[in-house]
Amino acid sequence: MNISVVAAFWTVSLLLVLTPGADWAYAISTGVQGRRVVIPAVAGMMFAHLCATVIVAAGVGSLVVSTPGALSLLTIAGAGYLAWMGVNMILSPSVVGRGESGHSTSAYRWALRGACMAGLNPKLFLFFLALLPQFTSVGAAWPVSVQIICLGMLHIFGCSAVYLAVGFGSHIVLAGRPDAAKRVSQFSGVVMILLAMILAVERWSAL
Repeated sequence: MNISVVAAFWTVSLLLVLTPGADWAYAISTGVQGRRVVIPAVAGMMFAHLCATVIVAAGVGSLVVSTPGALSLLTIAGAGYLAWMGVNMILSPSVVGRGESGHSTSAYRWALRGACMAGLNPKLFLFFLALLPQFTSVGAAWPVSVQIICLGMLHIFGCSAVYLAVGFGSHIVLAGRPDAAKRVSQFSGVVMILLAMILAVERWSAL
């Protein structure tokens, strides 16, 4: 693969990752909960990113987008899950250090939530479908599917670094401020609800 193409993709990928959204809100909420749940939560999100990469590399992505109702169903499910998480974060905001016990079921739950939250976000799927193929070349030494997987792994590496920094950073900043941590957690819930509404409106207007 051409180094300049990889560098261009890396730049675009980082710019998109650095834009706050649902993933940021979730990473912040994990940091408020406790340091030990940050890594499982980010791992869950990255698992969804990996699945999206494999789906696009296998050529299934184009089939899903071209299937009537498939993208709408994914959008509705994603918006519903984001809204559900947002409501729960508002009604039961994370408490600083509550996840520090490191109980395995707690880590698994945060990882599963991260995977569902990222995996049900249709924008993630469309991002991979629209962006990854643009940085591949049919005439390259590697097959296009291999190029897509390599670029996807590069994106996942950047995502992991940013979201881990956000999660651990929020814990450091809010560790000694329980009231502020509660408000930040509730604000993250509001952000998720707003994003869910935006997803629903965008899909409704596209019908």
